[in-house]
Amino acid sequence: MKKIFSFLLIIFPAVAWAQPKASHNLVCDTLAKRWDEAMPLGNGMLGALVWQKNDHLRISLDRADLWDERTAMDLSKFNFRFVQQQLIKNDYDTIHKLGDWPYDNIAYPTKLPGGALEFDVSKFGAVKKNSLDISTALCMVEFANGVRLNMYIHATNNVGYFGFENIPDEKIIPHLIIPNYDAGAANENDNSHAGEGLSVLGYAKGSVTKTENSIRYHQPTFKGHYYEILVKWKKFPNKNIIGEWAISNDAIAVLPELNITEKEPTNWPSHIQWWKHFWQQSSVALPDKQLEKQYYLEMYKLGCVARKGAPAITLQAIWTADNGSLPPWKGDFHHDLNTQLSYWPSYTGNHLQEAVTYTDWLWNIRNENKKYTQQYFGVDGLAVPGVTTIHGEAMGGWIQYSLSPSVSSWLAQHFYWQWKYSMDENFLKERAYPYLHDVGGFIANITYLQNGKRYIPLSTSPEYHDNNTNAWFTHYTNYDLSLYKFALTAAAEVADAMNKKDEVTHWRNILDQLPGFDINETGFMIASGQNLDESHRHHAHLMPIYPLCQLDANNADDKKLMDVSLHQLEEKGTRNWCGYSFTWAACLYARAKESDSAVKQLKIFASNFCSPNSFHLNGDQKGGEYSGFTYSPFTLEGNFAFAQGVHELLLQSKNNYVEVFPAVPQSWKDVSFTDLRTEGAFLFSAKKENGVPAEVKIFSEKGGTLHIKLPFKTWVVKNIPQSKVQVNEDGIATTAMQKGQVIIFENGYEANF
Repeated sequence: MKKIFSFLLIIFPAVAWAQPKASHNLVCDTLAKRWDEAMPLGNGMLGALVWQKNDHLRISLDRADLWDERTAMDLSKFNFRFVQQQLIKNDYDTIHKLGDWPYDNIAYPTKLPGGALEFDVSKFGAVKKNSLDISTALCMVEFANGVRLNMYIHATNNVGYFGFENIPDEKIIPHLIIPNYDAGAANENDNSHAGEGLSVLGYAKGSVTKTENSIRYHQPTFKGHYYEILVKWKKFPNKNIIGEWAISNDAIAVLPELNITEKEPTNWPSHIQWWKHFWQQSSVALPDKQLEKQYYLEMYKLGCVARKGAPAITLQAIWTADNGSLPPWKGDFHHDLNTQLSYWPSYTGNHLQEAVTYTDWLWNIRNENKKYTQQYFGVDGLAVPGVTTIHGEAMGGWIQYSLSPSVSSWLAQHFYWQWKYSMDENFLKERAYPYLHDVGGFIANITYLQNGKRYIPLSTSPEYHDNNTNAWFTHYTNYDLSLYKFALTAAAEVADAMNKKDEVTHWRNILDQLPGFDINETGFMIASGQNLDESHRHHAHLMPIYPLCQLDANNADDKKLMDVSLHQLEEKGTRNWCGYSFTWAACLYARAKESDSAVKQLKIFASNFCSPNSFHLNGDQKGGEYSGFTYSPFTLEGNFAFAQGVHELLLQSKNNYVEVFPAVPQSWKDVSFTDLRTEGAFLFSAKKENGVPAEVKIFSEKGGTLHIKLPFKTWVVKNIPQSKVQVNEDGIATTAMQKGQVIIFENGYEANF
C-alpha cells in the first residue's frame, strides 16, 4: 500500500491554491505538554487537540453540543423589578444568593469534555517534526524512527481521522481515555481558571465495549441523556494503520465503514475543497510577519469553530479543557463581549457563511429568550441573557451583566451586519427586520417616558465595579445608551428598507427621546458622575467608537473626542487588562486613525497573551509585563478581535462610505489585501507599494451606489468614464455600480506629474 497521506499531500499541494504560506503554519520539534498548547483541529461541531501526556501522544476529543443543562438559577424567585426594590433597600445579599450564588457554587449547567485517544509512542524515538498545515487543516507528527502520524477532522462530515505510516510494530492501537467523572477523581491545577473536578457532576461511570478493531464508550450524563464515542481502525500492508472517530449526543454513534483505497480516503477531496474555498474568500499581506502569521492562525481557528448547523462559538468552542475539570467559566455563551467579538472578522474578512452560524443560533433560541424577557423583565419584545446555555436559558452569574437589559441590542448588531455586508433581501425580511423590531420593542418597553425624556430604571457597564452595588446606576451608562441608540437606529433603517414608514417614524421618535452621551474633559465617561478612574479590562464606555462606529475620525469634533477618550484609557494603564482588551483597543485606535498605537496593541497581544499554538490565554504569559493578570484561561474572543484589528487597519465601512487604508502605519511600505468585504456587498482589493497606495479594485456583488474615500488625492478610474464619478468636498467619491461590475482606481500621481 502507498503512503496514503503522503500521497494525498502530493496530489493536493496546499501552496498551489491556498492563501496561507508555509511560514504561517504551526511547526515545532516536540509535542506540546499542555492541552492549551496543542495543535487544534475542528469543523464547528467536532474538535481535537494533539499533544503529549506522559509518554503518550494524546488527541483530546470534543463536541460542541455536549452540555449538562440542569437548571441551577431559579428565575421564578426574582425579576428585574425585585432587583430594583432590593437595591433601594440596600439588601444586595438577597440578590447575590438568587442570581450569583448558583453560578459560582453549582457545577451545572456547563459545557462537557468528550474524552481522549492515546497512543504509546515511547518506542518511536524523539519527535522530529510536529506541524499543522493550516491550508488543509492536517496535523502531522514525524518521529525519529520514520513513523508518521497524520490527523484531520473532516471539514463537513462529523468524523475525525488518524493514520500511522511505517510503524515497526503493528500492535499499536488507540486507547480511549474516559473523562474522570468518577467520584473522588482529582482535577489538575494548571492555572487555567478551571472549575471543579468533573466528579462533582455525579454521573454514573461510563461503559466501554471493545472489539479487535473498535472501541465504543457510552457515558450517561443527566436526566437520561448520554453521549458516545466510537473509534474504529484498519490495518493495511506495509505497516500502516488508518482510523476514524466520532462523538454522538443522545444517539448511538455510527461511523461508516472505513473506505480507504490504495490511494486515498474517499472523503479527503471534499475536505480539501472546503478549506480551499475558505481560504479563497480573502487574503492580506503585511510587512510585519509576526502579525501576518498571527492573523492567518486566527482565520484558521475561525474556519475550525464556525460551521453551518453547529452552535455558536462559546468561550472555548470545540476545545474544552482536557484537565479533568469543568472548563473555565463553564465554557458557556458569554454575551457581554465574548460571543460578539468572536464573529467580528467574519464580515470584513468575507466569511459571511461563518458569521451566519451565529445569527442562525441566536434565531433558534429566540423563543426561549422571549420567555425570559416576559419572565424577568415583565415586558414584550426581545431580551437575551448575558450568560446562557446552548439552548439560550439564563445561567446567572453577576446579574448586572448576566441579566443585563442591553444584551440583545449588541447581539442585534450581527443581524444588522449580516444584512448590510450581504444586502441579502431574504435575510432582511426573514431575520434582520423581525429581530431588530423585537429588540426595539423591548427598549421601548423597558424604558419609561417622563416629561418628554426617556429613562432607564437600572443601567450597568460590564464588570465596572465588578459585582458591587456601585456597579448599578439609576441613569444610563454610556455602554447601555450607545447600544440602545444603535439598535433603534438600525431598527429604523431595516424598517425603511422594508418600506414600513410608520415604523421608521416610531423608532426615530424613541431615539430622539434618549439623552446624549455623558462626556467631559476625559472624553467618554462610564456614566454621569463616573469617569473611567481605573485600569479596566472591558472598554464598554467606548462602544460608540467601536464596534458601534457612531463616531467618524474624519469629522474634527469626533476625532477630538476619540483622542481624549483614548488618552484617558492610556493614562489608566493596562494593569487590569486581559488579552482581549488589547485587540479591542487595536480596533479602537484604528477607528481613531492612530495606526501606530493600533499596531502596538496587536503586537503586545501576539507576544504576551498567546500560547505557542496561538490560543488566547487571557493573562500576560510573560509574568505581568503588561497586565497584572498572569493566569492562563483559554478563551477565543481575543483571537478573533485580533483578526478584526488587522482588517480595521486596511479597510473600514463607515457611515454610508468606505475608507481604504484608513490606519496603515507610514512605516508599512508594502501592504495589500484581496476581496475584503464592506457594507453594501462590495469586495475590495488594494495594494500599497514602496510606501505609496497604488490601486483599489472594487467588485459589486449586488449593485448599488458606492461611496469611497480613496487613499490618494488624484486618481484614474478604469472600466467606467471618469465623469461617472462625483467627488464631494470631503474627498468621498461616488459612483453607481451594476451587479457584477468591477471598477479600478489607480493613483493618478504619475499621470499628473
